[in-house]
Order: sequence, then C-alpha cells, then structure tokens
Amino acid sequence: MKKIFIALFALSLPAMMIANNGDDGKATYKVDASKSSVAWKGYKVTGEHEGLISITSGTINMDGDKLTGGEFTINMASLTATGMEADTQAKLEGHLKSDDFFGVASHPTAHLKITKVKSKDGVYHVTADVTIKEITHPVEFETTVTSAGGVMSATSKITIDRSKYNVRYGSNSFFDNLGDKAIYDNFDLTVELKFSEEVSD
Repeated sequence: MKKIFIALFALSLPAMMIANNGDDGKATYKVDASKSSVAWKGYKVTGEHEGLISITSGTINMDGDKLTGGEFTINMASLTATGMEADTQAKLEGHLKSDDFFGVASHPTAHLKITKVKSKDGVYHVTADVTIKEITHPVEFETTVTSAGGVMSATSKITIDRSKYNVRYGSNSFFDNLGDKAIYDNFDLTVELKFSEEVSD
C-alpha cells in the first residue's frame, strides 16, 4: 500500500508543481487615490489650458515585477482648471463639464482598462480601452512601473483624441472655418499613480 501511495504521489507531483508555478508572483494592487494624480492639458490655436482630475479607484496586475494589466475609474466631476483667475476658472470648469464637452451630469465617470502589455528596456508599451461618455476606443501609450519602500508607482503620459468620443465643441473635425477659435482634438493626461495595498483573492 505504501508503494502504491508513493507511486501515485510521484505521478501527481509534476502537475502540482505546474499549478503552483502558475500562481507564483501574481498579485493585484489597489491604487492609493489620495497619493495619485492625473493632470490634463488641452490645446487651442491661441494657447492652452491645464488642470487636474481625480482617480476614483483602480487596480494594477503584476506577475512578479512585470506589468500584466490594470483598470481605473476617473471622477469626471472632479475636473478642475488651474493657473487662472477664479472667475475665469469657474467659467472654464463649468463649460468643460457641460454637454458641449464631457457632459458630466450624464457621464460622471470615465474608464481605462489595459488590454495588452509589451515590455522593452524597462518601459511598457500599453494598449488600453478608454471609455468617455459611454464611448470606448483603444489608445496606446508608454508607462514605467517602479517599486520602492513597499510602494509601487506607475507613471504615464496619455494622449486622447476627444473627437472619437463625440466631444465636438470647437473641433475642426466637425466644424469649418473656426479660425483662431479652434480647439485641437488631442489632449494630454500626465498620470502618476501610487499603489500600496495588495488586493487579496
């Protein structure tokens, strides 16, 4: 009987090792929204505007020290403009939140979900689905992920074409003869995220 048990154990050992190796090193980390930041910058013929927007929640997936995925939610109602007088700031913020732009009352959140990751020389080339105003399109960008003192950080610069999300105001993609009133379709997000809590299964 003892010999039979040993034989069965020996046969099952390789399968057990494969199963365990598949789980080793895989972890999901929760974003620390209070220590993370998302800065936006938009461009027009006569200048540019910039500001901040808050991340509501998110997770990043790692396999050892390799990025494999992630998903994030942005609070569109938190959008603020910076670098201007208070009256001008309030006017711009209200306009950006209106139906001319992001229609925040009807679309209070935006989402990003990583769908593909390629690594080269310590930099990740990421493909992600971005959803704004319930419209989803893929975007590509580069990101770096570092870890120090038990805190994981991710930094990215993402360029988004607003015309793909039916954000039409002042866009040459939808209107002719705008002249110096035109607002360019592309805007940039500079994203700095901190992750400090591993999500348990």
